[in-house]
Formats: sequence, structure tokens, C-alpha cells
Amino acid sequence: MKSLYPTFLFASLFLGACGGSSNSPASVESPAASLAITSANAPTAAKVAYQSASSSGELSNVAGSVGLGSGMQGKQQKAGGTAAVEGFFVGVLAKIPFGPDVFPCELSGTVTISGDIADPFTLTPGDRFRVVSSACDDGAGEVVDGTLEFTVTEFSGDLSLQAYRVGMNAILDNLQVSTAEDTVSSNGDASVILDTTNSPFVFASTAGNSITTDTSTSSETLTNFSSTQTVDLGVATAPYTMEADGTVDSTRLEGAVRYTTPVRFEGNEADFPHTGELLVTGADSSARLIAIDATNVLIEIDTDLDGTVDTTIETTWLALTS
Repeated sequence: MKSLYPTFLFASLFLGACGGSSNSPASVESPAASLAITSANAPTAAKVAYQSASSSGELSNVAGSVGLGSGMQGKQQKAGGTAAVEGFFVGVLAKIPFGPDVFPCELSGTVTISGDIADPFTLTPGDRFRVVSSACDDGAGEVVDGTLEFTVTEFSGDLSLQAYRVGMNAILDNLQVSTAEDTVSSNGDASVILDTTNSPFVFASTAGNSITTDTSTSSETLTNFSSTQTVDLGVATAPYTMEADGTVDSTRLEGAVRYTTPVRFEGNEADFPHTGELLVTGADSSARLIAIDATNVLIEIDTDLDGTVDTTIETTWLALTS
């Protein structure tokens, strides 16, 4: 699936669900949709909303940091020493508690994994893992620092066969990913369900109360968000689907917006969606992002929510996401 925004490079670090604490984070109230959407700011509103929707879904890509794999490939998947810890669950969990075990990253730095589980042959609700990245460089153009702590909430299936359904909760505390262009810091929570029992068809859902991501140029806070993704790895083009909703408050916008996917996005692994819609709602106004194909996008603007399209903007995925 097309990876869209470096803000969520951390997504490749943690398993489609994580939990840094045995206690669930407190519920967060989303800000009211307050941006008056116009033809001038609609492209930016659509850009911020789509990047947030897509990136929140990529949180299910993070199997690598503890040896679980969804196969939902994104170009950031290598961050966090994934090559070093592949198969970690199968080979290491015979020790209870286990770790800290230190794994070298591909080029430099390390990933240290520790935890405590109830059964060395499977996962059990309440099992906990701690992943510490220290200047980890896997050669993907990213250096990762920070700590993630996972708590398993549900599990069924077989780890050795990579066929399972797992739920986890996580909290990110100042997790940083540095590239040549920027350093991204992320704080927040997420819970994810990852299901590979119908392989090669993979299902992942992500939800969270709040995630704030800061870069040198902007800050985004995503609240009460959810995303559902599927991918069919049995097909060479890896067709995927994505549905999402949430509220995003960004320094790139003069107010918060709410987004939903009234028509789910569909595409192929290496491409942007070729069909689907994202509805971005502001203060008595909206912008509807419509995928024409994997290259072109249409934005329909309703400045007063009367159901009539007031302005139409033709653009491209590349312009919308760069």
C-alpha cells in the first residue's frame, strides 16, 4: 500500500496493536470540527485528513519489532531492526520472563526486547513486551529511537505457522524516527487486531484515543480514530481495501476536521487507491475526496452543507500527498 507521510514512520515499529500499560488510556474528547472549508483550504484539508486516515491504518504494519508479520507492506516496514528479530516469538519465548535480548540493526544501533508471558508456546491475554530502539538504522533511510510496551488482549491460532488472530494495546512515549529530511516524534495510544488465519488474506483494524505527531514543520493530533484494512497477498498485485474515521487537529489548518470513508478505498500494493471516497467535514462545510483512478483525484467542496457542490478541484494523488 502506498505509504504517504513520514509522520507515521513509527508505524513499522509495532505490531498492529500495542499496549504500553496494563491500564487503558483515558478517553479523549475530540475537538469540534471547526474549520470553515473553502476552495482555498480544501486541498490542504483533504491532504491532512487522507494522510491521517492512511497513516493510522499503517499502525497494523508493525509486526517486525517483535517478530510477528502481517504482510501489509509499506515502504517504512524495515524500521526498528525487523530483520534482526524475525521469528522472535518462535525462537526466544522459551524463557519466562525473557530478555532483555539485544538485536543489532542492519547498519548500526540496536533493538532490545524483553517481556513476561504466561506460556512459552503461545500468547495469552496479559502477556507483555518491551521494545527499546537505540539509534537503530536498518538501511531504510531512517534512524529509530524510543520505547514501546505491548500488552496482549486476545490471541488464537498458531504462532509457528504464522496463522493467528492477535489483539494488543500500546502507548507511544516520545518515539522518534529521524530521516535526512526531518525528525518525527509521536506520542499516544493505539489498539489493533491482526488476523492472518485466512492467509494469504490479511485483516487488520486499528483504533485509538489520541496520537500527536510533531515534525519540524507541523503538528497533528488525531483523536478517536479507527481504521480497517485488508490485503490479499495471494495475488501478485496485492489488492487492498481501507476504511477509516477520526478527527484531526493540525497546525496546517485553522481548525479541526472530521473524516470518514463513505465509500471504502481500494487499490493495489504499489499504487494509490483507484476507487473510494473520503468525506472531510468542517464547520458547516465539507470537502469530498474522490479517487478517479490511481493517479487522479477529484475534490468536491460544499461550503454550506446544503448538499450542492459549490466548487470542484481536479488534482492528483501525488500533488495531494507530497
